[in-house]
Amino acid sequence: MFEAIAIMLGTIIGAGIFGIPYVVYQAGFLTGVVLMVVIAVAITLIHLYIGEIALSTAKIHQLTGYAEKYLGVKGKYLMFVSAFFGFYGALLAYIIGEGQALAALFGGSPVWYSLGFFAIAAFLVYKGMNIVKKADFFLTFLVLLIVFVIALIGAPHLNVNNLKDFNLAKILIPYGVIFFAMGGVSAVPQLREVLKGREKKIKKAIIIGTGIPLLVYLLFTFMVIGISGSMITEVATVGLGRIVGESMVIFGNLFAVFAMTTSFLTLGLALKSTYMLDFKVKPALAWLLTVILPFIMFLLGLHSFVKVIGLAGALGGSMEGLLILLIVKKLKDKRERQPEYQISKNPILIGLLALLFVGGIIFTLWHL
Repeated sequence: MFEAIAIMLGTIIGAGIFGIPYVVYQAGFLTGVVLMVVIAVAITLIHLYIGEIALSTAKIHQLTGYAEKYLGVKGKYLMFVSAFFGFYGALLAYIIGEGQALAALFGGSPVWYSLGFFAIAAFLVYKGMNIVKKADFFLTFLVLLIVFVIALIGAPHLNVNNLKDFNLAKILIPYGVIFFAMGGVSAVPQLREVLKGREKKIKKAIIIGTGIPLLVYLLFTFMVIGISGSMITEVATVGLGRIVGESMVIFGNLFAVFAMTTSFLTLGLALKSTYMLDFKVKPALAWLLTVILPFIMFLLGLHSFVKVIGLAGALGGSMEGLLILLIVKKLKDKRERQPEYQISKNPILIGLLALLFVGGIIFTLWHL
């Protein structure tokens, strides 16, 4: 059970945490809290749905495999398109964020640091260093520790006046970034392997594994906005360091650098593997397809960390959610085994989730 929850935490909690405070501040702290809870509930339901799908299927697949099985070949490619936005948006965001964090640590131009980071990280993806999987697992628990340390160090600098804003008209501004940071559907099929013979516990693991990140994000956002106020930055630790002092500059930004490095390598290796396994692409070409697009987008001037992860979350995450809802509609007639739990398929619930996802996509595109 602990391992299953840890897998969920390791997949969900990552570099996306650094962008949440900035967009929540734009909407107002209380506005952002409401949206964060709504999205957490919606994503928990999506995680539970994909868990039911996995338990209703004889063999274990990844998302593209379930999409192909229940929606056909078109479903497989649509699911890959949703992953396309999520993967490439994240890789580009980490290139941008690394530059900003390194510039805060050492001074100089963020652009040059971003280019230097990309050169090293792209080489490591080419070499296929699987050690990053262990680093990512360690990072999950480091994140939890860091958030509490920031709370302790930053508490004397907290200003509650920064935490009183609520504006319903701005409630969807943080949508994409929060969705990006909360998503963990790719981890759910693994739980069936980890809890083999104890599949009834998958539901509990999903709820706990999605609930803990929500609490961590709420605490981190509370502290960052309470401390930074109008001096908040796109990569949260950069602004924190300017206010709290030298210890936070070093401590917070070293943490950001490490978190985004492991996230880049984990996603880069996963995308490279997808090209090789699912589309039978040779390793060298798979590597090139993985790294060239975010590099070109960065050279073209896409340098906003939160806008990029917001777009990745709104488009990639919402499309993924909509496709999972379509699979759920097909599930009843195509079950291969009786699942250990079932989630309500109430048309009103499905409709509300679909409305949230479609509305998030439309608003994000319009707002950007």
